[in-house]
Formats: sequence, C-alpha cells, structure tokens
Amino acid sequence: MAGISTKEIKNRIRSMESTRQITKAMEMVASSKLRKAQGQVLASRPYFETLYATINEIVDVTKDFSSPYLTGRPVKKTAFVVIAGDRGLAGGYNSNVLKLAMGQLEGKDAVVLPIGKKAVDYFQYHKVPLLTAAYAEAEEMSLGDCFSVAKQLSKQFLKGELDEIYVVYTNFVSVLSQTPSSLRLLPLLRQTTGKEGTKQSDMVYEPDSATVFEAIVPEYVGGVIYGALCESRASEQAARRTAMDSATSNAEEMIDNLSLQFNRARQAAITQEITEIVAGS
Repeated sequence: MAGISTKEIKNRIRSMESTRQITKAMEMVASSKLRKAQGQVLASRPYFETLYATINEIVDVTKDFSSPYLTGRPVKKTAFVVIAGDRGLAGGYNSNVLKLAMGQLEGKDAVVLPIGKKAVDYFQYHKVPLLTAAYAEAEEMSLGDCFSVAKQLSKQFLKGELDEIYVVYTNFVSVLSQTPSSLRLLPLLRQTTGKEGTKQSDMVYEPDSATVFEAIVPEYVGGVIYGALCESRASEQAARRTAMDSATSNAEEMIDNLSLQFNRARQAAITQEITEIVAGS
C-alpha cells in the first residue's frame, strides 16, 4: 500500500465496478442466447435423424446398391468445413476448435470453408487455401446457407475435385462442457455386415431407391452442417457465459480487496493526523 493514495484506490474501485457491470451484462446476454441456441439444437435433431434413417434403410434393403457417395478412393484433396465464432471473450472456444482443425489439416493437401469471422481471419492469417470466405457471420448463417454449402461440396465431390469432406465444430455437451469434434461428411461409411439387401421395407421410393439416395445425400450433408452449426452456437454462448461469470467473480474479488486497502489507507491517514495534532499540542 505504500505510495498509493486513497484517491488512486478509489479510482481503481470505480474502474472495476464498471468492468463488473459490463461482464455481468454480457453474461446475461449470453444466457439468453444460450437458451435460444439450445432450442435450435433440439429442433434440428429430428430432421437429421430422419434423413440418416432413410439413408441407412435404402442401403440395407437395396440389393447390388452402389453410389459414388459410398465409394472410397485414394485421397488427394480434402475439404474441411470449420465452424468458429464471430467474436472473442468466450474462453477457449475459438482457439480449441481452430487448433483441432489445424491438426487435422497437417500433412494434407486441403482446402477450408470457414464459417465465422474468427475462422476466416485465422485461416487467412495462416495462408490456408479457402473455398470461399462468404460465410464470415456464423450467427447470421441460415439453414438455406447450409444447404447451399452442402450442394457445392457434394458437386465437387462427385466431380472428383474433392476426395474427402469433414466438418470441424464444437460439440455441446453441457453448459460447463464443450468438446471440439471432427466428423466425416463424405464419403459415407457403409456398414459391411454382409446382410445388405436382406431386409424388407414397406417404403416405396419413386422413381427408385438409388435416385432417391443420390438426391437426399446433399440434404443429409446440409443437415449435418446445420446441426454442427447449432451445436457450435450453443457451445459458444455457454463458453462466453462461463467466461463472463468468472470475470464478474474476479472483478468482485478485486473490488473487495481494493475496498479493504482503501479502508486501511484511510484509517492510517486518520491515525497520522491524530498523531500530528497530539504532537503539536
């Protein structure tokens, strides 16, 4: 405390009180957005599950079924859809998912389709080839945008321009736990159990199951990307809420410490004045 006046301590207390108000407000905003994001996660799952079940059913009940989407080939070019946030102040949310993506990119001839400003800036800074930088606002990205991305990627996959496609995102486990994850979109994994074509289905596909399969795979890819986007949004808001709650607690602790220092300094000044008066008398 030596050399610090009560006025300086008081100014620090005011500064920390302003910081506490900001972090508390940001925590409340993140909590509100988190509830909305959790609702989107729950709403997107039935659509994805229906598409997934339809794809598996076609593969299981159709004899001699083959598709370019199910055919693996030597990997020359890989594409990564990487989802990050638009802003910081979210703990390790952005850095964790971008670190995972860079680890996946290492040693591969790869291109990236970044979603979110932090992802766009990061890969541009590291000179990584981009398919497009048009999706720099993850918060504004819609379901239609996800389908547009899926159709673009699926078309390039069919042409042989891409041999593998992955999505790198953050999986929302709980409010306190978010896990960076990587999921392969194409080619699809076929279950090699030797029982394909042995099941029966009451579903009738027009004009035929193979045509339906080719048509819904891009929809499936779009649904997975949208689901990953919803998971990432919820993870970002949960991470920001946790970070702002921690920052608010730290600010309150600093205010308490500064208040204690202020009272001690004030008491010392009063004691010194009394001593000087007594000595003078």
